[in-house]
Amino acid sequence: MKSDVIFDFENAAWPALLVDGAGEIVRANHAATNTFGPPLTTDSARLAALWSADNCLTVEKFLKDGAAALAPLTPLKLLLPTGPKTFSALVGLHAHHEKRFLLLQLLPDTSELAGTKPAALDAGLVHKQKLDCALQLARSVALDFNNALTSVLGYTSLMLSKAEAAHPWRRTLLEIEKSAAKAAEVAADLAAFSLQEKEPRAQAAGNVNVILQRCVEFFQNSRKEPTAWNIQLDRRLFAAKFDEAKIQQAFMKVLENAVESLKENGRIGVQTRNVELAEPTQDRNARLAAGSYVCTEISDNGSGIEPDVLPRIFEPFFTTKKGTHRGLGLAWVYGIVTNHGGGVAVSSQPDVGTSVRVYLPAEKNIVKDSTQAGDDLTGNQTILMVDDEDLLLTMGETILSSYGYRVFTANSGQKALEIISKSDKPIDLVITDLVMPIMSGRELVEQLRRLSPSTRILSISGYVWPGSKQEATTYLQKPFTTQELLMKVKHVLGPT
Repeated sequence: MKSDVIFDFENAAWPALLVDGAGEIVRANHAATNTFGPPLTTDSARLAALWSADNCLTVEKFLKDGAAALAPLTPLKLLLPTGPKTFSALVGLHAHHEKRFLLLQLLPDTSELAGTKPAALDAGLVHKQKLDCALQLARSVALDFNNALTSVLGYTSLMLSKAEAAHPWRRTLLEIEKSAAKAAEVAADLAAFSLQEKEPRAQAAGNVNVILQRCVEFFQNSRKEPTAWNIQLDRRLFAAKFDEAKIQQAFMKVLENAVESLKENGRIGVQTRNVELAEPTQDRNARLAAGSYVCTEISDNGSGIEPDVLPRIFEPFFTTKKGTHRGLGLAWVYGIVTNHGGGVAVSSQPDVGTSVRVYLPAEKNIVKDSTQAGDDLTGNQTILMVDDEDLLLTMGETILSSYGYRVFTANSGQKALEIISKSDKPIDLVITDLVMPIMSGRELVEQLRRLSPSTRILSISGYVWPGSKQEATTYLQKPFTTQELLMKVKHVLGPT
């Protein structure tokens, strides 16, 4: 059995050990440290110190044969401070940069409960173990899928940024980018499913204009028929707190509906403005409490929505075949926006058009656009990119170097520290994946802050999210496009 190290290794509820071929425990998660105590707190912890002589094979035999030595969920007896304890062992073989490691996961052993009366309890634990394994598999698939999509999106968007507007392959590249974006939604859903507990994402105050510009540019480039766009974005927009990925998905869905509704001489308007309400207010179906909001209005002159359909557009399973503008996905948009404490209002007349207004709670301080569309994304600073996926390192180096940056790469945290310590010039920015074997991204960040406090840090991940507002400002979620990477790099390297 070949398995990658799970990316939430540290937070697994069960003990997990990463063991090298010589039997040294190179990494143990919190559950393992709490379970086994002192034997895992030494600098050179070894599996032999935990191994019970009552096992059917020696520790040497286990290290030699690896995953083949034990069938899945085989009882394995290990030594705890309180005495020997039996676990159901799940063993995986992990190869990392030509080195071989064993990933040993120790689940509660149901055989110890077999003699008790409630057999249903035993069956329930077995079921839980199977579910844990399924969730672990889902996490691994989501991680690998995100890494692959990051490479696809990165290279595709890089080629689009270099291609002339009339290039014969530009439309094909746009379709590839659109397909990859759809696949990214699947990966996000898979990652969400694999979470046993919903992990809250820290939300930093941001500028809605930046997200809208990104979404509008996508449809402007991909729309085949000529469309008149009227973009009016308030340059002194209030700061709104939002989950960037979710709000972008909501805007994309509203814009998609608007584009699909158009006929000849199609027009789409996109406007942002600040709204201050002294008292609770009703805008169509949106009930808004008193306070400050950022309002985004997306309007079109398309086919509109029939009066008998309009009251039902937010119903999760409602759809209609009438016309081309069916309001599909508005239930999803409604859910995203209301989860942010905002509201969605829709006005429409058949054959006249539709207006969708999205309200997000805001703070009355102005957030400057970090990087506007069309701004210079080049730079000359020195960047170190760290990821255990060589595919992503190559992509990152290609993108950043093509925009003027001097780029180093490292496929592990240890190599990153070596490069920094030996570099004759200071590293201006370290871009690191948060999920890596042996030394995680978070561990690397902690050491970087001690070793080189002036070095800026940008964290990337497709599954692990920032734990604070401060971390959220220096975080980029996989998969990302060339423009998203360059914009975030500019932001992090900019003045604090």
